[in-house]
Amino acid sequence: MTASDSETPTMLRVSSVSGLWPGLLLACVPALLAWLGGMALPLVGGAVLAIVLGVVLRSAWTPPARYQPGIEFTGKYVLQAAIVLLGFGLNLHDVARVGQASLHVTLATLALAGIATWLLHRWLQIPGKLAVLVGVGTAICGASAIAAVAPILRADEHDTAFALSTIFLFNLLAVLFFPPLGHMLGMDASQFGLWAGTAINDTSSVVAAGYAYGHAAGDYAVIVKLARASMIVPICLLLAGALALRARTHATAGPASPLRGGFFPWFIVWFIAASMLRSAGWVPIRALPSLHLASDLAMVLALAAIGLSANLAQMRATGPRPILLGLGVWLAVALGSLAVQAL
Repeated sequence: MTASDSETPTMLRVSSVSGLWPGLLLACVPALLAWLGGMALPLVGGAVLAIVLGVVLRSAWTPPARYQPGIEFTGKYVLQAAIVLLGFGLNLHDVARVGQASLHVTLATLALAGIATWLLHRWLQIPGKLAVLVGVGTAICGASAIAAVAPILRADEHDTAFALSTIFLFNLLAVLFFPPLGHMLGMDASQFGLWAGTAINDTSSVVAAGYAYGHAAGDYAVIVKLARASMIVPICLLLAGALALRARTHATAGPASPLRGGFFPWFIVWFIAASMLRSAGWVPIRALPSLHLASDLAMVLALAAIGLSANLAQMRATGPRPILLGLGVWLAVALGSLAVQAL
């Protein structure tokens, strides 16, 4: 083997890494604008603005082929890194304490969301992956759940963008209408906190609605929301197992395994590990704000890349049916949470 032959693998690795920079830097443009816009408009949030700005930029200008590797890398691996970093904000002790009290409501709303998603998916004839993204985002925790599930489903970027846009619409409606409805129904702080924590999607919207109702309601709603967010783990594992089983059933050349073939969501294992480190007190308290900031930045950057990959023509062709699906699942979750509390 010559010297030039020995240098070839290293040169290829360096070349492949350097090929990611154009797309990564391009994604930073809408991400930075979204981050600044999110600080100015906290009700909207940087995550939603990132994907909207990414879609707008892609619709006005199609990035050349040299940008695609970096865009795809950012939309997949930076997104998974953001999910792992989210784990450092999850104290399992608090989740277990409040989660035990709210478990019956959380499980009931998850079941109702699943049933509503399945029925509306069939009735409206919505593609399966898009239906699952909207259903999981509504049932668990909005953008974070969609971000966690999309790599497992291997969902198209326009499906992910459409699901996130649908979730945002109903987040906004919840922030506007939940507090006055809570007062109309005569809810106390814990009742409203439980309702908001189990029926509103994104954490930012839960915070906005909860603290608009009162400080005690906001505190309780956030902890209920964290307990609900922990359901990402079993849902992702169930989806990965179901996909592996389906691949094995339909395989023509050998059995598929969730550990082989890319179905197992390894980033969820690291998410659990991060949560365990946080709960055991092995993560310094002073480091938590920086980890939370890093998670937010990574999420905004990844969603900007997903927006840059979205096919606006395909989104238009999908029509209003995903919004109707989101509306039906959201109503099932919101009314179901009220009904379980009343019972």
